[in-house]
Amino acid sequence: MSGWDARWGSIFRVDPRRRLDPGAEFEQPAPFSLSRRMGIHVLDAMAREGFEEVVALHDSRSRLRGFLGIHESGIGPAFGGIRRWLYRDEDQALLDCLRLARAMTRKCALAGVRAGGAKLVVLDRPDLDRRAAYAHIGDLVESLNGRFYTGPDVGTTDDDLAVVAERTRFVTRPGPEGPGELSDATCEGVVAGIAAALRHLDGEEDWGRRRIVVQGLGGIGHGVTARLLQRGAHVVAAEIDPERAERASKTLGVDLVDPSMELDQACDVFAPCALGGILHDLSVARLKCRVVAGGANNVLAKGLHGDRLHERGILYAPDEVITAGALIRGAVFHLEGRREPATAIGSRIGSTLARIFERSREEGRSPARVARDEADERLAEARTTRILR
Repeated sequence: MSGWDARWGSIFRVDPRRRLDPGAEFEQPAPFSLSRRMGIHVLDAMAREGFEEVVALHDSRSRLRGFLGIHESGIGPAFGGIRRWLYRDEDQALLDCLRLARAMTRKCALAGVRAGGAKLVVLDRPDLDRRAAYAHIGDLVESLNGRFYTGPDVGTTDDDLAVVAERTRFVTRPGPEGPGELSDATCEGVVAGIAAALRHLDGEEDWGRRRIVVQGLGGIGHGVTARLLQRGAHVVAAEIDPERAERASKTLGVDLVDPSMELDQACDVFAPCALGGILHDLSVARLKCRVVAGGANNVLAKGLHGDRLHERGILYAPDEVITAGALIRGAVFHLEGRREPATAIGSRIGSTLARIFERSREEGRSPARVARDEADERLAEARTTRILR
């Protein structure tokens, strides 16, 4: 275990070779602090979930506060974006960091990317000096010397990434020097995943007969909605930001529904494209769809809610698979030195989901369980191969 690193605040590190039941459900660690008692709880959570390192970030000049969680970097470099969000407190930020980093490792495994998962979260605040904060993050990423590659996430713009890119080589650069538009790859994967789900249920997509509810009209939700409308689907969208909803209504011609009623819409597909954790006991019971497939990460509040969807006869496209478009595009560029076309990424995601859906049907288990087991099987094989080398 490492001690305190005065530059970055690295306070917890465990042996990456130590793996305690990687398939276990993630449990929220006790509230985080620098006290001895609380630190032990964080270490227990790290060991239980197989984390390598958690870095606490603090920079007095920029007023940056945040966390970097590195779940897996032994198979290949860890990939994970920078999420800037107005968290309730640092406990919530740390939990989000750990959940997202672990999910990214599984996402890599299911996408066939020889890499692991990480996530960097920033606690947004009114007095944050964004440019200085992202420059500090760039210095941290560079100091890891390729162990961690970062890129965009909620709250991090192209301008923010450009600042990071001034300080490190290990970031997905916006513009012509990078791998291509990451959000396009994500949107293409989501639509391909919806198509795979419809083919699994009905043997065809038949877009003209489909009613799809898209939750969230941010970058991903807007792009998914545009692609679905182009294919002839009837799309209804919900967005909590009135100005964003109005813009989408005018530019796309999409029908809008009150966000409080989005779960109650009778439809073929419910496509969550905002933040995660929205599917819990109450919301699952309200759904009137046949498929849940969207661009949000960690959409299930708990793993058991994937089983609840399955019990209700609702086909769930695991978010670790359907949202992997940006990861695939970025990883192929950084690891293989080439730019992957969006159509190829969509085909790759659709094929993976088709296999998971079929295995789910054969085994009588939820797609969420099948995806998790397949990811852990692939990770175990990759780690064994690494040790044998």
